Amino acid sequence: MKPFLFTSERLGFRTWSLAEDLLPMHLINSNEKAMRYFPSTLTVEDTAGFISRMNRLYQSRQHCYFAVEKLDSRTFIGFIGIGYQTFDAAFTPVTDVGWRLHPDHWGKGYASEGARRCLDWACTNLKVPQIAAIAPLINQPSIRVMEKSGMQKKTEFLHPELSGFPSLERCVLYTYKC
Repeated sequence: MKPFLFTSERLGFRTWSLAEDLLPMHLINSNEKAMRYFPSTLTVEDTAGFISRMNRLYQSRQHCYFAVEKLDSRTFIGFIGIGYQTFDAAFTPVTDVGWRLHPDHWGKGYASEGARRCLDWACTNLKVPQIAAIAPLINQPSIRVMEKSGMQKKTEFLHPELSGFPSLERCVLYTYKC
């Protein structure tokens, strides 16, 4: 079991273990409900690639979308953390906050609690001037998390990597000033 890098009231944030985290993360990435605001669910190979990318990001930048567990049980619930986006947009490259939790853990405030803690951690440890969050305009649950986390809406834009998905292409950009 990997140690936590930091915690919030109910959550522990840590780096990834392919051996321990592949199956539980794949259960989230292959869940239709969890992936409803994405172009498709992900394969086990896609999930392994995601975990490898997060480990490389952590090695190069000292942050990633962290594996998240409930403190009281060490139950893996998904990821919440700090990423880095480089897709073609006026505001990129940008450090961002993101999350994806198993639906069994929705509605309990974990995403908002974790996002707030990651924003505080990033402002203190990464010394970045601001952090972004991006979601399709139809993803109202994530937009509520952004707002509960103290982020402010900056703009709407057409996401270049979602151009083949009309219902997802129009996205919002929220920011948080450190």
